[in-house]
Amino acid sequence: MTTKRSHSLSNCLAGLVAVSALTLLLPQAVWSQSSMTTPSSPPVARVDTVVDTLHGTPIPDPYRWLENWDNPETQEWTFAQDAYTRSTLAKLPGRDHIHQRLADLLSIGYMSAATPRGGRYFYTKREGEKNQPILYMREGLKGAPKAIVDPNELSATGIVALDWWYPSRDGRLLAYGVSQSGSEISTLHVLDTDTGVDQPDEIPYTRAADLSWDIDNGGFYYTRYPTPGTVPDGEEAYHRQVFHHRLGLDPADDELIWGEGRDMQEWPGVTLSPDGRYLLVEVYIGTSQTELYLRDLSAENSRFDTLAAGLEAVFHGMFLGDELFIHTNYNAPQFQILKTKPASPAMSGWDVAVPEGKSVLETVTVAGNRLALHYLEKASSRLRAYDPQSGKVEEITLPALGTVAEVGGDPSGNEIFYVFSSYFIPPTSYRYDVAAKTSDVFDAVKADIDSSPYEVEQVTYNSKDGTPVTMFLVHKKDIQKNSNNPTLLYGYGGFSSPITPGFQRNIYLWLEEGGIYAAANLRGGGEYGEEWHEAGMLAKKQNVYDDFIAAGEWLIAQKYTSTQKLAIMGGSNGGLLVGAVLVQRPDLFSAVVCSRPLLDMIRYQKFLIAKLWIPEYGSSDNPDQFKYLLAYSPYQNVKPGTAYPATLILTADTDTRVDPLHARKMAARLQAATSSDKPILLWVEKDAGHGQGAPLDKIIEEYTDIWSFVMWQLGMLDTK
Repeated sequence: MTTKRSHSLSNCLAGLVAVSALTLLLPQAVWSQSSMTTPSSPPVARVDTVVDTLHGTPIPDPYRWLENWDNPETQEWTFAQDAYTRSTLAKLPGRDHIHQRLADLLSIGYMSAATPRGGRYFYTKREGEKNQPILYMREGLKGAPKAIVDPNELSATGIVALDWWYPSRDGRLLAYGVSQSGSEISTLHVLDTDTGVDQPDEIPYTRAADLSWDIDNGGFYYTRYPTPGTVPDGEEAYHRQVFHHRLGLDPADDELIWGEGRDMQEWPGVTLSPDGRYLLVEVYIGTSQTELYLRDLSAENSRFDTLAAGLEAVFHGMFLGDELFIHTNYNAPQFQILKTKPASPAMSGWDVAVPEGKSVLETVTVAGNRLALHYLEKASSRLRAYDPQSGKVEEITLPALGTVAEVGGDPSGNEIFYVFSSYFIPPTSYRYDVAAKTSDVFDAVKADIDSSPYEVEQVTYNSKDGTPVTMFLVHKKDIQKNSNNPTLLYGYGGFSSPITPGFQRNIYLWLEEGGIYAAANLRGGGEYGEEWHEAGMLAKKQNVYDDFIAAGEWLIAQKYTSTQKLAIMGGSNGGLLVGAVLVQRPDLFSAVVCSRPLLDMIRYQKFLIAKLWIPEYGSSDNPDQFKYLLAYSPYQNVKPGTAYPATLILTADTDTRVDPLHARKMAARLQAATSSDKPILLWVEKDAGHGQGAPLDKIIEEYTDIWSFVMWQLGMLDTK
């Protein structure tokens, strides 16, 4: 289920905005018309330099023409690049074994935490060869699971995904969103869970919708974007707003509740109080600022009152009983919980319910007449339950050091559900009985994996400026520090998104081949609170790259590995990370996997939804921010005559978050600039987006190419 916390924009480049369906369909159409023979070498991109002068500084762009996907020359070049990459990787020895092992590993499923409503339990689960997770419902705790939404039946190729879902308060109805080809541009449907029949209600452009049902279950408050054609092109096309819909009525007549006249880059969410009296709208402005507004619906002609606005802090509100609780880092970098009465909600009257502690209070969920508190201690999960009546906090014992991926429950029930995993424990759903204070397994995925040969370490190293940074290392127990272990270093470092020790299916292939998997907790992430996040954003973004470079240097200095045996990987914001490190320290790594990346940081804000990320990165339109963006922007810092390491750049034709133009331009520039004989490869997936909703078969193919590339470049394949 899409949780309220997910709308804080704290996850992987998480600002989401709908784009024109025409834009999405065009690349698919032209791709299907393309036919060509496989080239014997990657095609050379012609140079047609455009020079922009920003704040008095000339910025040459030799491959500006590759930004235009409507240009047949761009398409032809891209198809030829992808064909060459796939033919090169397909010839590698051992690829069939890699593919088969990954098919086995990636068939290990995953699930969401259960959401109880009216005695029914809703949750998603994917197992085996199913391309997409299925939404199940149980009648009662011990009832047999019944598939009520199965996206696998909606597409033979698995490209239809279930994006989000919200059951009504009595569990009789379900609002859910589906999209195609990884676009994430959801269409809302309403299912009668008794009959299994969709109702006539259908609402487009409900991407990553936040939704709160009316207390009579006859309608809901929800977020969506204007229908294309009803507003001018440009920023207005992704202006997320709050509406109210009554079942059976025309969605075109839905009442606009919030958004008119507001900044179009804001990200509102909506919550209705259990008694239906109060409507809370929380507006995210980037990842570091939220505003709260409350409306008393019982008052005639009522308007929204401002609870918090204009403050450099995050506020997440939730109702429990007759109180409003606020999860915030206001004057509390590690987060605290404040409380107030909705009838008199002025900030001056807020009291502390759960004070700030040494650990980061990552998320808070209302469940089982409690607040379920998810903490991070040294980048691992702790789960606790706060009783609003007694004010006491109870520890919920977890199976091991690992990750609580999701928490759910009925606000007025007596149970809390959570999904736990670790590097060695597959996703398992637990039910915590609030009265008995015990946890039992609700459901689990099947996994035939022997983790006994492996171990995990958490180490600490110093970054360039002396800041201590933690890192997880996963490897065989008998590993030798002989500088000869193939090592993959992974990082993200942005948007306050933490890297924690959760279950990573595909790394077992790597571990079985003697590899070391290293995951660094870089600044910019959320592992150590808001101060840690802010130390890796805007003008301090270079700290993230310094942390990552220092991780590689430490692994080599400690003789875990060597430059010849070290590869790096990152996606999305992590793609920007490895792209920046690639151009700053090309001597440190032998292979780079750069997936769905931002790479031209001078122009990034001009494309798709990227304006939403200006609070995290800054904008070249600002003269001060331009200076530091230019200093690290990977595309602008490629130097001709440099021996760059082997690089695999991956993108997807229907990525509606990060425009594929970044990957195209970077591949062209690196291929022209490098003085080494190492390959620079561009890989482009068809009918796929930023990664969300990707079918299993596409995931298997992608990781087969990734691991084949890495093992090839680290000398793990017999290529003689």
